[in-house]
Amino acid sequence: MFNFPLCCVLFDTVSRGTVVTKILVTGALGQIGSELVPALRRHYGEPFVVASDIRMGAASREPNEIASKGKKAPFEHVDCTQPHQLHEAVRRHDIGTIYHLAALLSAVAEEKPQIAWSVNIGSLYNVLEVARQYSCAVFFPSSIGAFGPSTPRDETPQETMQRPTTMYGVTKVAGELLCDYYALRFGVDTRGLRLPGLISYVSPPGGGTTDYAIDIFRQAIKYKHYTCFLRPDTRLEMMYMPDAIRAMIELMSADAARLTYRNAFNVSAMSLTPAELAAAIAKRIPGFVMDYEVDPLRQAIADSWPRSLDDSVARAEWDWKPHYDLDAMCDDMIAKLGSNVRPARGPSISGTG
Repeated sequence: MFNFPLCCVLFDTVSRGTVVTKILVTGALGQIGSELVPALRRHYGEPFVVASDIRMGAASREPNEIASKGKKAPFEHVDCTQPHQLHEAVRRHDIGTIYHLAALLSAVAEEKPQIAWSVNIGSLYNVLEVARQYSCAVFFPSSIGAFGPSTPRDETPQETMQRPTTMYGVTKVAGELLCDYYALRFGVDTRGLRLPGLISYVSPPGGGTTDYAIDIFRQAIKYKHYTCFLRPDTRLEMMYMPDAIRAMIELMSADAARLTYRNAFNVSAMSLTPAELAAAIAKRIPGFVMDYEVDPLRQAIADSWPRSLDDSVARAEWDWKPHYDLDAMCDDMIAKLGSNVRPARGPSISGTG
């Protein structure tokens, strides 16, 4: 808990003499970036939001919107583990705010822990160093993975025990502390959210423990069948991506004088189980059936995470409030995916899990 004077101007494109500062999004072709970048560009204008990723444009689901190299929608190839690439992108575009999204997700990180540390922590350190030198603000997404088995799992409080048992969780706790350090020691304006599982109609599953909640919709529309890798009663905190994107923007726009925690706000939207989600989908897609083939790795990760979060601090300090509950999310997901995902012909086949 701390407050300190801002050393830079948050988020809005700001004039420095005759030069306009811009926003850099790392990991822009990933799960969050693929929706955050278009949202920022719609709000601030394409020239003022620089997308970057270690992948090139061909890997993007929306290459014309996100990974365009034209002047209106700038895109940079940036490996965040290489400090000179970050320095060059920030210097060349006169970046004022960095949304640092480049990271390995939970299941992938557990399979490749050494790489996860290098990517998740090494790249964050590089971003914070660049932010210190160029007076940038930084957004860092933490996660419910920052908690562990010793954390209260119901209505998990803002301040509590954090002893994660996964490499992903370790990197998130370390990231929270590193952001706190750079804020206290160097005055870097760092802000962050502990995001729950995110559900999106734009991005395919990307190696997360909560990815069943994305894939289930696609498989339900296409095959009316899905095989879930978590137990039916596995309750986890979830959020629809439009709410998550809005939360990031609202936090970075919030009055600094009101903020106490800054780098790790709990945010909550809905707490649900695979069985509850399947039942909600079945009401909208008659004949949908889900069975279970539990993956021990992802089940163990899920069992160490909160079932629900207390986000009263975020509500008090920057007026956070979700717009989507389970029913509203299911209606929107099915409507949006229905225009792109078509039912398969012939007999139903199993989902990928």
